[in-house]
Amino acid sequence: MAHYCTDGKSEIPELRYVQYDNDREDELLPQIRQLISKDLSEPYSIYVYRYFLYQWSDLCFMALDRADRLIGVVICKLEPHRGGPMRGYIAMLATQEAHRGKGIATKLVSLAIEAMQARDADEIALETEVSNVASNKLYERLGFLRTKRLHRYYLNGNTAYRLVLYLKEGTALKQSYYDYSEGPQELRC
Repeated sequence: MAHYCTDGKSEIPELRYVQYDNDREDELLPQIRQLISKDLSEPYSIYVYRYFLYQWSDLCFMALDRADRLIGVVICKLEPHRGGPMRGYIAMLATQEAHRGKGIATKLVSLAIEAMQARDADEIALETEVSNVASNKLYERLGFLRTKRLHRYYLNGNTAYRLVLYLKEGTALKQSYYDYSEGPQELRC
């Protein structure tokens, strides 16, 4: 599946939006690892990438330029959450710094949302650093809601927000949202 973008916002003449292809791992995975390691504060091992890419390659999208260079990537998964709703999860999103602000990340996340909806996701969750204003704005523009503040969530000690996009009416009220690790608490929508 390829999506082409030649909108006026982008200075890149043409980008190709494609699903990750495991047959091209030797070519693509090093580019993905390099881009994500520059942008995200967590140090991910090769096994973390393979965990997502082998099982959910259809939920992972890339923006490639005409020379097949990686400009942006989103890596996701979808599985039942605590025996309840089907929860999509956006694990990683990165765009080359020189190409930010051109709608690439928005397009990648939108493709991931569409793919998860097609697979009957009830909701989509992610974590992002509180200090990452651009990321928080992007997700909130797409309808994600802050549901939790996670103190010192990342290895670097930074705090995160958990953001959730509810795709189906009533999903936020299901009992499966009880977080057993934190004891009794109010349900938050």
